[in-house]
Amino acid sequence: MNVLEAIRGRRSIRTYREEPLEGSVIRELLGAAVYAPTGSNAQPWSFAVVQNKEFLKKWSDLSKQEMLKQIKQNTSFSHYKNTLENPDFNIFYNAPALVAVYGDPGSGNYKFDCSMAALNLMLAAYEKGLGSCWIGFAVPGGNMPEIKGLLNVPENFKIVAPVILGYPEKQWPVLTRKDPVITGWIE
Repeated sequence: MNVLEAIRGRRSIRTYREEPLEGSVIRELLGAAVYAPTGSNAQPWSFAVVQNKEFLKKWSDLSKQEMLKQIKQNTSFSHYKNTLENPDFNIFYNAPALVAVYGDPGSGNYKFDCSMAALNLMLAAYEKGLGSCWIGFAVPGGNMPEIKGLLNVPENFKIVAPVILGYPEKQWPVLTRKDPVITGWIE
């Protein structure tokens, strides 16, 4: 598989087999993540790996509660209200692993750098036959002191990219995309 095939073929996967991921596979993916571009070579990231279903359930429940509070203040997410109120809904879709990419806000580019590290991780996962999905709902819980403390995340670090990983339950078709919108091109 070449890089363009990986870019075009990668999908957000939300259904996974029960099969656990080996630690060596996750370490290999993290090794790919750190080759992301980074402003001034700051490399402001740290990674927290969770493979414990009870811990992920706790994180999911905390995040759902926080998201429901945010919906009251910002109605742009109100269409998720019923989903978030469902006690059986797990924001991590019962994936066998989560890699949470945290960043150091002391680096001005940490959000960009950590986002690119997450994309490297997801593309490397796809190349290995794994599925991945960036879970935006996990951000509120991932920044809570009780979660960060259990993960040994430095207090000042902020979560940027919570990415679930696992073996996809089924193959998903490749999506088509709109043509690029080019607003300018000066030669």
